[in-house]
Amino acid sequence: MSIKLKLKKGDEVIVLAGKDKGKTGKIIKVLPKEMKAIVSEINRVKKNQKPDNNQPGGILDKEMPMHISNLSFYDPELKKGVKIGYKFNNDKKIRINKSSGKEIK
Repeated sequence: MSIKLKLKKGDEVIVLAGKDKGKTGKIIKVLPKEMKAIVSEINRVKKNQKPDNNQPGGILDKEMPMHISNLSFYDPELKKGVKIGYKFNNDKKIRINKSSGKEIK
């Protein structure tokens, strides 16, 4: 059984809960099996890295995955998070903004 998510890579999202609540960013990667997504400049942590053949050691800033339920699609016109729905247009499934009815690119 495959897991269907309404958020995709490249979507602008707003954080609903957690230490970065209210911040916006773009989705870099979606992990559907874990129901998580990695968002740019959100949920950053410090990670200690041991030196490797290719990389020096040190303390790195890294973005960690967030659960999908803590993210919402961000509408720049309304300046808030909105729900996403689906609509069929000429036998093609498109994503729409539920509050305004506009198509999401």
